[in-house]
Amino acid sequence: MNTSELNANLTAAPHAVGLSAEGLKRISAVTRQFIDEEQLAGTVTVVARRGKIAHFEAYGMMDVTANKPMQKDTIFRIYSMTKPIAATAVMMLCEEGKLELDVPASVYLPELGGLKVAKDADAKLLTLVEADREMTVRDLMRHTAGLPGAARYMAGQTAVDKSYRKVGLHRLHACNLQEMVERLGKISLLYQPGSKWHYSIAADVLGRLIEVASGQSFDVFLDERIFQPLGMCDTGFYVPMEKVDRLAGMYGPKPSRGLQAIDAPEGGTGNTSKTSFMRKPKFLSAGGGLVSTAADFTRFCLMLTGKGALAGKRLIKAESIELMTRNHLPEHLIPLDKKPEARYAGLGFGLGVSVRVQQTDWIPASQVGEYGWIGGTSTEFWISPKDELVAITLAQHIPFSELSEKVKPLVYAAILKE
Repeated sequence: MNTSELNANLTAAPHAVGLSAEGLKRISAVTRQFIDEEQLAGTVTVVARRGKIAHFEAYGMMDVTANKPMQKDTIFRIYSMTKPIAATAVMMLCEEGKLELDVPASVYLPELGGLKVAKDADAKLLTLVEADREMTVRDLMRHTAGLPGAARYMAGQTAVDKSYRKVGLHRLHACNLQEMVERLGKISLLYQPGSKWHYSIAADVLGRLIEVASGQSFDVFLDERIFQPLGMCDTGFYVPMEKVDRLAGMYGPKPSRGLQAIDAPEGGTGNTSKTSFMRKPKFLSAGGGLVSTAADFTRFCLMLTGKGALAGKRLIKAESIELMTRNHLPEHLIPLDKKPEARYAGLGFGLGVSVRVQQTDWIPASQVGEYGWIGGTSTEFWISPKDELVAITLAQHIPFSELSEKVKPLVYAAILKE
């Protein structure tokens, strides 16, 4: 199956899938407003329904300085949208009996066994207590493992934060996945496993888990088992030289008005420099290391809505997709402990994706059961199983743009009453 055949097979007129063409045009109008007002340099938006792409548009510029227009095949840093792909890989290995969700992670990664817990993660002195139980694979996938997030191991000032830097967690770019897990085996947990939701390095641990369970390097497993079967030919951990001219520039706001190019120092968590994506990294981040295109990520989403299959190719069982995309948090851990509070109100978490469990005032049109996730450089996808609906907004802007929250109600409003 080549890329052109896949595109042709997956495209439909809006009315053929119960969407209003006029309604979808409003997405274009809102997006152009963001660009005209210099809030974004350029974007790509996709809407699909019932397994068919009904809207696929590129706007603005992919590189302002070079005066290069945004293209549909532009390559984006998708950052945390990597997480659902890694979660899918874990579920594939669960199906094969190589992993189990409720088994302690230390069964597969012995370095994580016997970790103690900080009695008070915010204290100036570090006091350790025994863990009530070990973290499980499920804990890693739903961010309840007790592991730290980047804000702590990069810049935190408590005793536990400093202990993370002492073992080198702030230099993840300089280690491979095995070395990362070895460093994690020397730290204390922030909290008792299962007692709190904390967005964390747990997602990166999944990359090493996949390596150990599969006997393959993380990047090779993803390529052979997910990217190649789905025709995701532009997705990976770096951009080959022959494709570098398709990598979008990264932008942020000027102090006054307008946009400025961001060129952060090469390497390190949160790096946004273009050159850092031009060679294979040592650290293959399952939490946020991939680059991709709108077409490639749409294929992945349509596999999810296809309950594990796309265009006649089955990657994973329907039951595994259903398990991934339902809430796995107990009620007392909802909503997610993440800022801004309004955005995460009403959200639980599945295995690699957020899951809406309550409607809220943030975007009233959002449906209970909707799932998806974001990337910190203004990329987002969401899926409404009830409506057989997929939406993707891709930009390259820090801080996170408001584009996706403006587009979402327009997508729901475009559904025709039947």
